[in-house]
Amino acid sequence: MSKFQALESYGNQLNYELLPFSFDRLNDDEYILTNLAGEHLVMAAADVPTIINRDLDPSHHQFASLRAKHFIRYPEEQAPLSLLALKVRTKYSRLPPFTNLHIFVVTLRCDHSCPYCQVSRQMEGEGAFDMTQEMADKALDFVFRSPNPAIKIEFQGGEPLLNFDMVKYVVIEAKRRNLQMGRDLQFVIATTLSLVSEGVLAFCKEHSILLSSSLDGPQELHNVNRPRPGKDSHQRFEAGLKLARESLGYDQVSALMTTTDKSLDRVRDIIDEYLRLGFNGIFLRTLSPYGFAIKTKKFMSYDTARWLDFYKEGLAYILELNKAGIPFIEQYSALVLKKMLTSEDPGYVDLMNPAGIGIAAIVFNYDGAVYASDESRMLAEMGDESFKLGNILTDSYEQIILSDRLLDALDESFTLSAPMCSECAFEPFCGADPVYHHAMYKDVLGRKAESSFCQRNMAIFKHLIELKRNDRQTRDIFMGWANGC
Repeated sequence: MSKFQALESYGNQLNYELLPFSFDRLNDDEYILTNLAGEHLVMAAADVPTIINRDLDPSHHQFASLRAKHFIRYPEEQAPLSLLALKVRTKYSRLPPFTNLHIFVVTLRCDHSCPYCQVSRQMEGEGAFDMTQEMADKALDFVFRSPNPAIKIEFQGGEPLLNFDMVKYVVIEAKRRNLQMGRDLQFVIATTLSLVSEGVLAFCKEHSILLSSSLDGPQELHNVNRPRPGKDSHQRFEAGLKLARESLGYDQVSALMTTTDKSLDRVRDIIDEYLRLGFNGIFLRTLSPYGFAIKTKKFMSYDTARWLDFYKEGLAYILELNKAGIPFIEQYSALVLKKMLTSEDPGYVDLMNPAGIGIAAIVFNYDGAVYASDESRMLAEMGDESFKLGNILTDSYEQIILSDRLLDALDESFTLSAPMCSECAFEPFCGADPVYHHAMYKDVLGRKAESSFCQRNMAIFKHLIELKRNDRQTRDIFMGWANGC
């Protein structure tokens, strides 16, 4: 005798209910479905109307997945609602701790003259563009008002090593204050490494300071993209990298590249240079519409389609390397995959919703001005102070954090209520980025149908989904990236 009754005995199994989800065409034959928590499924185009009309047969090969991933539920089932709510709460769990990254612009002086620089850099001798001790103290007052148990202070410029005395002061004073505050305190210096010295590195080693640098590719490409007197930017970078690794440790120095028009045909050369110098990953980064990148017309030197070709070729090469046993990560893809494949949000400001400006990162400029993000500062250097939140010399923590400029931008760009974003199937993987859209369209929402931010990210999302579906080895590599393996 069978231990179970026939399926018909359990009532009308077609009577399922829909939970909130969105869908969009993935290719000619398939759609992608996503829910509030970022769970996703790829379905045949013909099946989507059947699901929505609640006519999908329980014997369908993806019926169980639709239930397990909380796209549908049977009436009276409470577990799917509780589990979906738990996943959504987990997704937004980064919000209560509030601001983690605090950027100190200790100087605008720089020894490089990069044509795509996003900052209005100044000549090396212009001391008027340095942060003062009074400003640093006020900024530290602000830093320790943040409720976040983990505080990262990042020094930027210009070239922060041109005002290294101020870097040292902030580090020592922050650590002194932290004896009472007990935060998980971390320091990063964003530097070209061209001015690094044994004295600088000794201080960095003593205080566990990480270095974040810039590498655009092989010597001739890097030197064209990042010119300096002597035309030796790459040589200085490589020498500084060797010195820093010997002093601080191999994994204490990272590098970031920027794609110019001269980079587009050389993605394999760029990746090979990162490999030659011992890096385990690369961030294939597009240009941003700020500062000298606009003045020199570098931002307009290529369009979204050309950059996507560059990105896809680079990603294909990186996957080849991984399959050949050479572990190497494309870091932007890894951020997206973490959002797609895990319950964690990596906290990358450009892909945050609500937007990460102010509530994830904030900037203290050399002159005391406080900006909602690094890009906000860059925009202000172009004469647009829409995201200037106040000044640490005159405004309180509450006045800055509760600034209408910040709260309005967060509210108006919130993707779950923004036109076109709210119904987009890729919303769970994307972000708001109101500063970018304001820079391009003078509106924090922008025009989504024309937005290169949207076009670029939607193309990346679709590409990653297709790649992981079509090859098991690629899927395993992507899971490793998403989980930091």
